Amino acid sequence: MVITKTPFRMSFFGGGTDIKEFYSEYGGSVLSSTFDKYCYVTSRFLPEFFDYSSEFVYSRTERVTDIDKIEHPLIRNCMKFMNLQNIRLAYDADLPARTGLGTSSSFAVGMLNAFHALKGEMCNKKELADEAIYIERVLCNESGGIQDQIAASYGGFNRIDMSEDGYQVKPIILPKQRKKELNDSLMLFFTGFTHMSSTVQNGVKENFSDKIRRLQTMKSMVDDAQNILIKGNHLSDFGKMLHETWKLKKSLSSIISNSDIDDMYQSAIKAGAEGGKLLGSGGGGFLLFYVDKDKQKYVREALKDLLYIPFNFENDGTRIIYYDE
Repeated sequence: MVITKTPFRMSFFGGGTDIKEFYSEYGGSVLSSTFDKYCYVTSRFLPEFFDYSSEFVYSRTERVTDIDKIEHPLIRNCMKFMNLQNIRLAYDADLPARTGLGTSSSFAVGMLNAFHALKGEMCNKKELADEAIYIERVLCNESGGIQDQIAASYGGFNRIDMSEDGYQVKPIILPKQRKKELNDSLMLFFTGFTHMSSTVQNGVKENFSDKIRRLQTMKSMVDDAQNILIKGNHLSDFGKMLHETWKLKKSLSSIISNSDIDDMYQSAIKAGAEGGKLLGSGGGGFLLFYVDKDKQKYVREALKDLLYIPFNFENDGTRIIYYDE
């Protein structure tokens, strides 16, 4: 039996520039961090005592005798990619799926990590990220970028630069106290809406050539945000930049936000938030705000109908927490 633990991620700047159509020509950059909310994948070989050969438990339960009959596309393609049979797999998570935290990619990375361990193989972080990207974007043919798979695999607070030649993961090195100050100034709320990331991504790709200039601006903001963090500028400038990138992101597609999300966002700004954004591709999920500590009680009151999620940054990425051959 193998159990893997894989973090979710929050992307601050550069989201959208990790789409292949953009970064292969213009280069992409993303500033993001994983945090201490995880998905867990438990996997083992299934004894041959049942009238089915494999069992998969996630939001529903599937029991099949033929891999091609697996309805969950990510599980089906991972099983075929790894050439596995007779598997019992269970998925569990701290936060709901389809909420803008890269949950699907964390599942892909954690599942691949577990499957390799079942086969007695050790994979490095790059191999896991590359395989997850291939399975989601090629085998499953789902629209989207590549930052989620990389973040889930590597973990930590990173800048990820992408080009047609590949990608580089560059850790953001900050003094412990400054990183804590940033962490303590960020507030995460669940809107209650879920979405299909690929649907939103397809909306972003419409009239893609008209959006290139805005994506280039969003990419340049990664440099500015990194300078704020590293060079000692007041961290509230980071929050103000979140507001600017959110305005740009909304301009990419009409389905990224809606009137309910806009109302929530404005309520937080009026209560004292410096800025914020909807995490992920848009359409629902989690709102992240930068709020000075003396104003956080007012923002919580303004968003009292939303679930507040305290969190801490994490550095480990996907890992095996139980292995019994």
